[in-house]
Amino acid sequence: MTLEAFYAKIGGNSADVLRRLPSEAMVRKFIGKYPADTSWGSLESAINSQDWEAAFRAAHTLKGVAQNLGFQKLYLSSAALTEALRGPKPLTDPALREAVAMDQAALLTAIQELEDSHHSTEKT
Repeated sequence: MTLEAFYAKIGGNSADVLRRLPSEAMVRKFIGKYPADTSWGSLESAINSQDWEAAFRAAHTLKGVAQNLGFQKLYLSSAALTEALRGPKPLTDPALREAVAMDQAALLTAIQELEDSHHSTEKT
């Protein structure tokens, strides 16, 4: 899978990301590191424990990471969740959390496909 195909799949734009980061290799490196990012786990934990201040911080961090890496769908859903939690306020619309969860899952699947295709081309 090309970087362009990856970004098309996740609703992003590879050209925009390549304007911020100096090379395709660096973009791929940061994409590959994303699954280890703890923002989503922190957000889930904070929401489950109803720690709204921690949930806001985690959603805000996730939004920033998604924006910097051009993960547009995740950025948009996490931005909506961040604003709903700003204050901090309790989450009153669980659909906002569900949207982030769906975008996170789709992103992780796309990253795995990108990694798998990269490794298969290295072997040939």
